Amino acid sequence: MKGDRVEIVVDAGDTTRTYEVVAGRAGRRVETTVRRGVVEVSEVTRGGSVVRTARFMAGRVLALVEHPVPRADETP
Repeated sequence: MKGDRVEIVVDAGDTTRTYEVVAGRAGRRVETTVRRGVVEVSEVTRGGSVVRTARFMAGRVLALVEHPVPRADETP
């Protein structure tokens, strides 16, 4: 959903770097996959086409935080 975002904190040697992948348009979502030592965060359309992808070595990822947008049909 538009507004979904994933924040990735990566060890960059002597410092850390923070990256964000955001679902920027209506109907898009952010998917996270971890396989074979690689963390992959992708923005995907309704039809399943990947718009953009960020890849990080799993050993360097310090934190992976998902920030979903609250849905209208969810009750707290």
